Amino acid sequence: MDAIFEATIQVLLSDGLIRFNTTRVARRAGVSVGTLYQYFPNKQALLFAVLERHLLMIAEAVEKACDENRLGTVETIAEAVVTAYLQVQIARAEVSPALYRIGLELDARELIDSAVQRSTRAVEATLSDASNDRFADVGLIAQTLTAALYGTVPAFCHKVLSVADGIEAERQLTIMFRSYLAAHRVE
Repeated sequence: MDAIFEATIQVLLSDGLIRFNTTRVARRAGVSVGTLYQYFPNKQALLFAVLERHLLMIAEAVEKACDENRLGTVETIAEAVVTAYLQVQIARAEVSPALYRIGLELDARELIDSAVQRSTRAVEATLSDASNDRFADVGLIAQTLTAALYGTVPAFCHKVLSVADGIEAERQLTIMFRSYLAAHRVE
């Protein structure tokens, strides 16, 4: 399955979404088209699965960062969440534009909503346990932060991010998170 997913990304990158087809993916993955169709009945199902896998990786990274920073300060939590999210997005920066296009091409709202909800729950739980601050409506704050993260990053993922741009995006998003959290502290 990993070979098929990797081949899908490679074909997207080399041929683009318009010329993308399952025959090219099967050839690149070293499997027959029939084998590919056993797992994915059509091109859209394959693209959907690749996007789903990517969104799952993002949600799991955010959850892990939150788990590792339970009882941390809000500053540490903000940085950990932003870093975890961006590390997945930037790990293979050349893939993000292709995934962004898939999300636009397919009706992926449910997939995206699921990843956002998982991340929101993790952020909410971690902020509830923050060692140095309390918030009046931690659920709404977590929703807002997660929406900002999932909404902001794809907006600049329509092109390949350079390493320098990725570092700057991380710095700016961390400032945004920390500032938002500071503005909503309960004294």
